Amino acid sequence: MSRRTLPLPSWLPIDPYIMALLGTVVLAALLPASGAAAEVAGGASTGAVALLFFLYGARLSTRETLDGVRHWRLHLTVLASTFLLFPLLGLAAKGLEPLVLTPQLYNGLLFLCLVPSTIQSSIAFTSIARGNVPAAMCAGSFSSLAGIFMTPLLAAVLLGGSAGGFSADSLLKIVLQLLVPFLAGQLLRRWVGAFLMRHKKALGYVDRGSILLVVYTAFSEGMVSGVWHQVTPAGLGVLLLVEAVLLAAMLALTWYGSKRLGFGRGDRIAIQFAGSKKSLAAGLPMASVLFGAQASLAVLPLMLFHQMQLMVCAVLAKRRARDVPGRAGGPRQGVVPLPPHTPARSTPIH
Repeated sequence: MSRRTLPLPSWLPIDPYIMALLGTVVLAALLPASGAAAEVAGGASTGAVALLFFLYGARLSTRETLDGVRHWRLHLTVLASTFLLFPLLGLAAKGLEPLVLTPQLYNGLLFLCLVPSTIQSSIAFTSIARGNVPAAMCAGSFSSLAGIFMTPLLAAVLLGGSAGGFSADSLLKIVLQLLVPFLAGQLLRRWVGAFLMRHKKALGYVDRGSILLVVYTAFSEGMVSGVWHQVTPAGLGVLLLVEAVLLAAMLALTWYGSKRLGFGRGDRIAIQFAGSKKSLAAGLPMASVLFGAQASLAVLPLMLFHQMQLMVCAVLAKRRARDVPGRAGGPRQGVVPLPPHTPARSTPIH
């Protein structure tokens, strides 16, 4: 799922959806939902997220997913990057607390490291870079499914009481809100899949609207509870610097590490883009369950990292496309050509 960039320099893509997210944060700061309105917003947010994952399940082809299992080494590499390397780097950043990062921002940074990878942007950037697109699609899908279990379990182990007192009830709530609707979508795909394919544009607004509602609810809770008084402009600047180092480290580890593991160029591109990014769509609802009123601070690092990864990976994907070996005679083995319908400038949202 992608959107065209605004008429700005091609090396600085700004997703209009990110602007909508920022506008939602401002709205929550000026007009936060409280009292009965907060209960209504919370219920609507829960329902919207369930609908979102139902639609994900209904769109994902079971046959394509099963076919992708055959490339198990690539998928294990992406899963290791997402749920092993990222958390290890997050734990290494513990030394920055509390002198560089406040405990709240560090918990958000560590939570960011536990979130699954993306699907849409992994596919889009891999396509632009002329990599193995089917592998990126399956790797992102497997990561999202694994994250339903791995993210809350890792949060329980690494964040402990910071994750709003994680418990079996929290895991059950995540399963009911995310996994059950996804499985229902898979089961009903035979009957609703064609309808969804005919209404892609309208369903895209459902995707975006659901996430905006989650953001508004989380940041409203943060405003009402006063957690935003704990953030300073200097703290945000330091957080951005730390996240830039984190992203650079993961981009390097996935690219050069996959080379050492013997993967071809097309697979290395898929591993790099699927293994170095984090999903805003999956992370937001999980944070709202795990952190409660502290969710707004917990998702702030994820929101910032999300836009940063889009900007950096957009530039990197275009450079990878220019460096295709044997481009004059067509791509070599392991390189998937850029589909004719893929826009030259696209910025995914998830």
